[in-house]
Amino acid sequence: MVKIIFCLKRLPHLSAQDFQRHWYESHAPLVRKHQKALRIVRYVQFHSDLGPLTEKLRAFRHSPEAYDGVAEIWYESRQALEELGKDSSARAASRELLEDEKRFVDLSRSPIFAGEEKAIVAPGG
Repeated sequence: MVKIIFCLKRLPHLSAQDFQRHWYESHAPLVRKHQKALRIVRYVQFHSDLGPLTEKLRAFRHSPEAYDGVAEIWYESRQALEELGKDSSARAASRELLEDEKRFVDLSRSPIFAGEEKAIVAPGG
């Protein structure tokens, strides 16, 4: 399997709560709607806790400002992901998702990349 990771920063005019609400209540149903066209095997949203615990972790590690969230999108294979551009319904679905992302994600500060997971510690093993 191959996975896309999308590290999300909210638009400056949105509160963390408004960002997370839109992402979960509006954007997630759009992803679900287009799951088949985009050949998505799994989609997970990680909503950051931007409170005191995160601030302690950042201070301890001298880390930069946290992301507002991280999206993880799994595909059956790299080939399945690469072939999406050849499918007109997948291109239309991608455009609809991007248009929605522009409503709540600061795309210029939100890196996206593909890769493969390598489990080091996992339940049962």
